[in-house]
Amino acid sequence: MRITGIRVVHLGAPSTPDFRLNRNWAFVLVETDKGLAGTGECTLLGMQDAVDGAISQFATFLTGQDPRRVEHLWQQMYRHPFWRGGPVLSAALSGVDQALWDLAGQALGAPVYQLLGGPVRDRVRVYPRADTPGGPVEQVVEAQRQGFTAFKLSPPDPRGPFDEVALIDATLALLAEVRQAVGPRFDLMVDWHGRLSPAGAIRFLEGANPYRLLFAEEVIPPDNVPAYAQVARAAPGTPCATGERLFTRWGFRELIETRGVAVLQPDVCYAGGISELRRIAAHAETHYLQVAPHNPNGPVAMAASLHVAAAIPNFLILEYARKYPEFDAALREPLKLRNGHFELPTTPGLGVALDLDYVAQHPHNDVPIQSAWHTDGSVADI
Repeated sequence: MRITGIRVVHLGAPSTPDFRLNRNWAFVLVETDKGLAGTGECTLLGMQDAVDGAISQFATFLTGQDPRRVEHLWQQMYRHPFWRGGPVLSAALSGVDQALWDLAGQALGAPVYQLLGGPVRDRVRVYPRADTPGGPVEQVVEAQRQGFTAFKLSPPDPRGPFDEVALIDATLALLAEVRQAVGPRFDLMVDWHGRLSPAGAIRFLEGANPYRLLFAEEVIPPDNVPAYAQVARAAPGTPCATGERLFTRWGFRELIETRGVAVLQPDVCYAGGISELRRIAAHAETHYLQVAPHNPNGPVAMAASLHVAAAIPNFLILEYARKYPEFDAALREPLKLRNGHFELPTTPGLGVALDLDYVAQHPHNDVPIQSAWHTDGSVADI
């Protein structure tokens, strides 16, 4: 079997009055001379044109090679361009890697998780986020009614002037209201998107102790691992998580070895694909850290994440971006969700097939860059 072509197709999730909810999903198709095609996802919001260009460059040396040599091709994509890592090259590599695993599974007639050593669990627990119509309390209560056992909240809208103390206080007040509504057994998380200072993060984590968070995500920017370790030591009662903006095992190495967080969040679309998520998880396991893959993207990324989650022993929970009707409509056969868990796909490869006619009918959206500002007009993290 030989690769005959690699291309990217795009699907735009619906344009909404709130531009933050708009998404463009990018899917990689690796085609072969045997009539099989592997599918991956390389969605990278705001930088997709650059990712598409990187995949075109990869195609110049991957075409003609055997797609079943997944690790061999991964090493070429990572090492031969000379420039390593970063969001663009890692997203391109991740999408192609997923497609190669999909092809390998199809060629062998087995789901990808069987090629990863077989499943260590029978289903995969997922959580939705506060991004559907209605207030956050109502959304959490509705998710609980639908059978979910966990939910991730966001602080109040960060657009406009940013006041760290006021935002922390408002978020703690929201947590108190939500915890009262859903009771003590329902898991809650808060995603800060790196907006807080270390001092602010400690203040929030200490205040959040009574609400028993499963984890607090990206309380500070991801660039300074010692700062994460400082926060974790100062406020050990609420576990911290990060990883969506880290790339490959080398990007996670220091965070794991210093135990800067309790939960790692590599993304199958950014961190190096299925191949690399397994390696990151294995390294984390030696330090008794859990893995909760980041996954705000489309249905192929969900399928790829499910296969990894099925095969790693230190998996905690998986993110599920459920708000888009296109999530199921883009697939010929939707993934199966029941009581807050996805069932494991049973068909060969990733177990999903894109409806390419549907994808072609939904072109990408124009999604502007988000902005946030401090009260003095200086730039704040989004």
